[in-house]
Amino acid sequence: MILVVDDIRKSFGGVAAVAGASFGVAEGSITGLIGPNGAGKTTAFNMISGFLTPDAGTITFAGRRLERAPGHVAAQAGLVRAFQTARVLTRMTLMENMMLAAKDQPGETIGLALFAPGRVRRREQEIRRKAGEYLERLRLSHLAHAFAGTLSGGQKKLLELGRALMVEPKMLLLDEPMAGVAPVLAEELCEHIVDLRAERGISVLVIEHDMDMIMSISDRIVVMDEGRVIAEGTPAEIQAHPRVVEAYLGRAVQQEGAAR
Repeated sequence: MILVVDDIRKSFGGVAAVAGASFGVAEGSITGLIGPNGAGKTTAFNMISGFLTPDAGTITFAGRRLERAPGHVAAQAGLVRAFQTARVLTRMTLMENMMLAAKDQPGETIGLALFAPGRVRRREQEIRRKAGEYLERLRLSHLAHAFAGTLSGGQKKLLELGRALMVEPKMLLLDEPMAGVAPVLAEELCEHIVDLRAERGISVLVIEHDMDMIMSISDRIVVMDEGRVIAEGTPAEIQAHPRVVEAYLGRAVQQEGAAR
């Protein structure tokens, strides 16, 4: 397992958002994390990515304990998150967004910039080339010099995926990548996620409410409800799991009753 989450817990004001969740993600796999609203998925994601510190439990990524590490340390270790609302720099071009996200930029080191300008230029050229390749792959190359603020919501999510790839991740955490995205772009995102796993062996943990999508791309599914993991298995196993059906259908009945 490249990621092992063991008995993580988090409460806010005495209310348990995550109440002892444990699961793993196999290296090179796509794992879906699903559950009804309020199940604790996003809180779990925030702890895994270093945006929240667990009250208890451990998070191990590639053999390294990360439950007390801030987000930038997790990213440096190769665990990179893309958010539900794309966090692109709207007043910069797509190319600038991509290049800024790259790791190991020698231009940020004053000594290298002063005494090894050739090395800095070569690295910047390499970063620009890689950014261009990813923009081409994501079908955004024709917008490379447009401001990111002019993009549609779906295009911004593609750009955020590209920025995450510039960090050269071992694993991607994707938080509802299809939310608010037009169907055509949603299909493109799915294709990119599957291709990245196949071609580069990147592991993926994805939260998504689009059940057709998550079932079609995932090797395994983890289901949370009321802060706990209630089921794990293949998509076929999860679709037939009685506790999963109860969690989803029971919540739907409650919401329907409240609406009346």
